[in-house]
Amino acid sequence: MTQTPANPPARRPIRDLPDELISQIAAGEVVERPASVVRELVDNALDSGASQITVRLLAGGVRLIAVEDDGCGIPQAELPVALRRHATSKITNLHDLETVATMGFRGEALAAIASVSETALLSRPADQPHAYLLDARSGELRPVARSSGTTVEVKELFFSTPARRKFLKTDATELAHCVEAVRRHALARPDVGFAIWHEGKLVEQWRATFLPGQGDVQDALARRLADVLGEDFVAQSLPVQHTEGAITVTGRAGLPDAARSRADQQYCYVNGRFVRDKVVTHAARSAYEDVLHGQRQPVYALYIEIDPARVDVNVHPTKIEVRFRDSREVHQAVRHAVENALAVPRATALAAAEPPAQPSTAPFLEQKVPATPMLQAQAAMKFDERPGHRVSDLGALWGMPGPASASPALEPAHWMPAAAALATPEPAEASAVVSETPLPSAPAAEQPWPLGRALAQLHGVYILAENAHGMVLVDMHAAHERIVYERLKAQADTGQHIASQPLLIPATFAATPEEVATAEAHADTLLHLGLEVSPFSPRTLAVRAVPTQLAHGNAVELARSVLADLAAHDASTVVQRAKNEILATMACHGAVRAHRKLTLDEMNALLRQMEVTERSDQCNHGRPTWRQLTMKELDGLFLRGR
Repeated sequence: MTQTPANPPARRPIRDLPDELISQIAAGEVVERPASVVRELVDNALDSGASQITVRLLAGGVRLIAVEDDGCGIPQAELPVALRRHATSKITNLHDLETVATMGFRGEALAAIASVSETALLSRPADQPHAYLLDARSGELRPVARSSGTTVEVKELFFSTPARRKFLKTDATELAHCVEAVRRHALARPDVGFAIWHEGKLVEQWRATFLPGQGDVQDALARRLADVLGEDFVAQSLPVQHTEGAITVTGRAGLPDAARSRADQQYCYVNGRFVRDKVVTHAARSAYEDVLHGQRQPVYALYIEIDPARVDVNVHPTKIEVRFRDSREVHQAVRHAVENALAVPRATALAAAEPPAQPSTAPFLEQKVPATPMLQAQAAMKFDERPGHRVSDLGALWGMPGPASASPALEPAHWMPAAAALATPEPAEASAVVSETPLPSAPAAEQPWPLGRALAQLHGVYILAENAHGMVLVDMHAAHERIVYERLKAQADTGQHIASQPLLIPATFAATPEEVATAEAHADTLLHLGLEVSPFSPRTLAVRAVPTQLAHGNAVELARSVLADLAAHDASTVVQRAKNEILATMACHGAVRAHRKLTLDEMNALLRQMEVTERSDQCNHGRPTWRQLTMKELDGLFLRGR
């Protein structure tokens, strides 16, 4: 039982708060930890046009944060104004606020920082004879020596609010957050050099990789990404370049193989500002939906350029969140940009790469060796034919033209010119056949296929192939599954409804009011997915039809899942996702199964189809379809050259 106090507190009058308390309240929103101070001060340094920014820290930024830049500087008369609340040079009216293009604009960071620390501001414009130092606590302004630019020193952070200081972590943890804050800026500004010092030691340094008017911005950005995130990030990522309407998306998207267990390498920028936005994150993740395995997280660095008037950055005190005027167009632009980058098969890049130089065998070849009889190459093994279609006969399998029939270059007569010459008599006689003529040249000598030519099949599961770089291992079921899946998607994109099968006895289930409303509002969308869900009573829904390919599944679970997606996301997004899941199930059941014996012609047909199929590097479940073992790696296994 709640007890009421005997003496209720006396009513306090409403009055204005003192300026210092107001600033300390604002600091609670803006200054969370030393990294927050670093972020705000580096924002100001970038807005000043700096080309070199140095951050000096003591005790993880708790005892000292000093940010130095070589920007335009602050005139002597404006130094006291800079420490006032809501004083800024970035905006002057509402139009400037709605189209802000600078990193900072609120005009409260310096005042908030000064209210919870000992702050000093040192600055000199290029046309001023010397610099001036302003002590925020005493207000003293005195001349000092400094080159043009600005230095902001923040000492003893949270000294005036000891309770806030107790929530800080160890120095190493706070240092890591400060470095991450600078790293986020460095990834967006390859034209600016950054250096971070801690306790007098250089922790990180990233030199400028771009000079305005010299070189290509994208090349400079790739070099900065390699400097900051490592060479492996660039080596295991693909360039992104996409324009959709008034939105341009650039950057790099990591390969599915480079995915991580945590989302700690996902960087997204809107007009140069690092942001965390659910729309952009969801769009990038949806582009990886059918190429990532399990709950792995993709890695990427995406840069979105959009009209500042179409994005509101004044929605969060730390400016890390934004609101788009049309989030749908941003979602589509980001998703299409990443999808297009991932669609190109990795085999295409493999074909463009220079094959590794092999040890020279010229001295051996120059010797006059008498011609000796050579056994002829083994022909395609005649495995017992099993019922069903051949892998190369995908057109008959799915009732649609496949690459093998659509392109003459994929016909066996063209990509196996030596097939007839490699034919041998029956296996019983093959061992006794000896040919005095040289072997026919390998197809790879005429046309360097990225995935090479098939050599054999391993345990009915893997295909062994040889290309210019070494050996290729292919999971034939996973590869064929992707090929069939992409073809089914192309067919479904024509706008046809997914075939459905009525249930003999409708499956009913107790539904929430939200599920009933969703089923009624999206009845046409459900029919497009092959689902018929209708109200059976005010609190019950009945599933009367399900997709034909999922007729043996749990109809109620399927209906609940689709209704939940429709309630949470846009209908078109749910339709596409659900359609792809159904097609993936169909492709998995229709692909060639493990332990199915294939001929060399069928293996080569599968390799050629992989080379022209989008996203063929992963199956529908995100597992890799092939792996490359280079000659260098093979030599290392056998200690050759040591």
